Parts: sequence; C-alpha cells; structure tokens
Amino acid sequence: MRALVVAMLATAAQAADLPAPELSGPWTQGAAVTGRVAPGSQVWFKGRELRVSPEGRFVFGLSRDEPPEAELRLKAPGGAEQVLRYAVQPREYPIQRIDGLPQAMVTPPAEALKRIELDNQRVAAARASDTARPDFASGYEWPVVGRISGVYGSQRILNGEPRQPHFGVDIAAPAGTPVKAAGGGVVRLARADLYYTGGTVILDHGHGMTSTYLHLSKLHVQEGQEVAKGQLIGEVGATGRATGPHLCFRMNWFDTRLDAQLLVGPMPELGKAAP
Repeated sequence: MRALVVAMLATAAQAADLPAPELSGPWTQGAAVTGRVAPGSQVWFKGRELRVSPEGRFVFGLSRDEPPEAELRLKAPGGAEQVLRYAVQPREYPIQRIDGLPQAMVTPPAEALKRIELDNQRVAAARASDTARPDFASGYEWPVVGRISGVYGSQRILNGEPRQPHFGVDIAAPAGTPVKAAGGGVVRLARADLYYTGGTVILDHGHGMTSTYLHLSKLHVQEGQEVAKGQLIGEVGATGRATGPHLCFRMNWFDTRLDAQLLVGPMPELGKAAP
C-alpha cells in the first residue's frame, strides 16, 4: 500500500539521499513488515527506533488492533529525514467457543497465581530480546503440517466465559508429531511445565522477532541452543490448557502479537513437506 503522506524533505540535495525504503509485507492488522534502507540509516516506527542491520534491513509488527494509520520515520546517513504514513487494513475476527476445559484452567485457583506470574515473566523476558541475529530476514515455514483448528485474533469464550483473544494458530496433529523450528534462531525459553501452555519453546530470530510453540509433549532443545530452520525442537502434545493434542504456533515482534499465517503462507497439503 502506498504511503499517504511524505514530509520533511529538507532540501533538494538532501532529498537525493532519501530513496524510498524497500518494504515487504501487508499493511494489515497482525502483519510483520520487513524493510531495507541505505546502510547507516536510522528508522523509527511509531516513534520507536528500530534495529537496522549493517545491510540496512529492519522489521516491525502491526498489532491485532493496530490503529488505521501507522508512521515510519527515516533518517539518511547524511541527516535528511522523511516521514511516511501508511493506511493499515482492518480485519474482522471470528468468535470461538471452547467447552470442556477443567475449570482451574479457565479461572485458576489462588495458589496457582504466583506460578502464572512467574511464567509470564519468563515469556516476557524471552520476547524482549533485541539481538542482531539476521534470521528474521530469511522467512519462516510451518512447524507442523496439519488441520488448522484455531486462528489468530479470534475472541475466545471458554466454558461459556469470555476471555482474551487467541493470538496463535492451532494445528491439530497426533501426539508425538515432530515440531520443527519455523526459522533459524536461538532458544530463549524451553520449559516443560508452564501452567497454561505446558511444554513451551520460544525462538529468537533477531530484531525482536520470536516464534513460540505451545502444549508440547516433549522438548528436544535447551535454552541458549542455536537451531536451524526445519530442525526438530519438540513434539506435539496436549499439555497445559488444551482439550486435545495440537500445536499452538505464535509469532511476535517483541510484545506485539502477530498472525503467524501471514508469515508462513498457505498450509501445505497433508503428506507433503512444508515449502
């Protein structure tokens, strides 16, 4: 989508230093946008300065409820600046009802609250990582091939009680199905017993991009381990808050929750490998 406004071109000479950034990704709620500028440039998204690689690559994410306009500010090595404003496409999200959950997984008992708080702190710390890893620029693939049983953004009603939206993509698969890394990176979290999500792995792909794998029955990686795209990291299970074996697959840009389907494309046919 074209920028709505271009501003702050100081002089004609400076303007020559400001070629339009190369951007890839839809300007829609839940999407990730990757870009490239001249090496040595600075980039801000909604006022937040982004990490820019030596080659000029950067990435940022649009939230589930991103406002209708987003701002990108660029500063060339020579000092010239420009501000670009983009229209963000809104989305409609379905309502998903899930019944039959143990009530303690819908409204946790008081004795579980400290454990849940610690789990949340561990997850937040893993997603806060801002490393120079370049893996984010190499794209992602499906960690499991199977039937999609839950989608990003859906409003969830658990045992008849409204809860926060679902931020992952659920893939139904038999227990023990291999789960592979959606992209190359380093393991920031590998825990077998988080209260809500059970076996959980979070991979850091650089520049704030992480992928998360929930409800695993087995983990095949450890924290701090480097992994390649497609490497075995765990097995499908039904641990934590789950009614049956499946993988909940999530993507984040720091604490901005993204739609993983927008990053990996259509689900391959069963019996065929992910592209």
